[in-house]
Amino acid sequence: MPSSTLKSLVVLAPLVTIATAALTRFPRGYGTEQTKCKNGCCVWYEMLDDVQANLFDGGMCGEEAHESLRLTFHDAIGYSHSQGSKAGGGADGSIMKFTDIELMDPANGGTDDIMDLQRPFAWKYNVSYADIIQFLGAVGVNNCAGGPRLRFFAGRSNETIPAALGLVPKPEDSVDMMLARMHDAGFSPKELVALLASHTVAAQDGINSDFKAHPLDSTPSTFDRQFFVETLLKGVSCPDKSGKCGKGEAPTPLVGEIRLASDGLLARDPRTACYWQAMIVDHSVMIHNFTTAMHKLSLVGQDESLLTDCSEVIPHPQVMCSCPTPFPKLETMPGPALMIASVPK
Repeated sequence: MPSSTLKSLVVLAPLVTIATAALTRFPRGYGTEQTKCKNGCCVWYEMLDDVQANLFDGGMCGEEAHESLRLTFHDAIGYSHSQGSKAGGGADGSIMKFTDIELMDPANGGTDDIMDLQRPFAWKYNVSYADIIQFLGAVGVNNCAGGPRLRFFAGRSNETIPAALGLVPKPEDSVDMMLARMHDAGFSPKELVALLASHTVAAQDGINSDFKAHPLDSTPSTFDRQFFVETLLKGVSCPDKSGKCGKGEAPTPLVGEIRLASDGLLARDPRTACYWQAMIVDHSVMIHNFTTAMHKLSLVGQDESLLTDCSEVIPHPQVMCSCPTPFPKLETMPGPALMIASVPK
């Protein structure tokens, strides 16, 4: 593909977000919904404006939102079908209750800061660590332009045990290792790719200490397909002045950005590449796949029938802008980097 075509693909999403990013600065309260909350969900309405104002800086899609979404995965993926109950209970809040133990897992590095910010809200409103993690992940990502409205279930217990170490995938893992780990937790390759849509509003923390909070794509405050596009572009260098990549890093095509080695591998492996490319084709498909996989993740190790569906508390995403005409069809030359393959059913 000609370099000019690649450049147009890279800047496409950022041009759109300039007009919409400012809208994420305004808090989204619950309005009249507060007066009709159902039993078991009222406390979450009470908490919503509090966390928007005092954790998410008035409804911003900032670092706290990014890290809250990341924490939902790190808590829930501590689950293993092969190891049984001794491995932990999945989305059970164990990472927050047994922080000193679970932070011994290198993959959980950098999660302590956001947990320190979240715990006071769990204490203030007398809710479980498991519930607060999932709630704040859903609210945080909802603050991002184009973000999804995740479902939220409440009622998880604080009675849990530490998750076994080594259950969280690492950026330096091979595709074989990642697929095996996710399969053991109950997730397919397609669901793994869907969950990685979270990286569209993510920044590295612990991969390269000299470049803390470097984003994984060029639009870290917008929940768009740019992450999937840019991961398919040929990497040039890593942020280090030497251009060399550290452990868990891969060369990136853009200055100011970090690429996780695992993302680069999954984007190109024949077992996941078609799912990766499918996430680029349609924003609504990406949102659907992500919300479906996140719903499953939030219930790992839980019995949904014993929980209360409080999804109504999560604000409806704001419509950023709407164009009266369809997005134009862009003529491009075929090339291996972004050629869309047929997607397996």
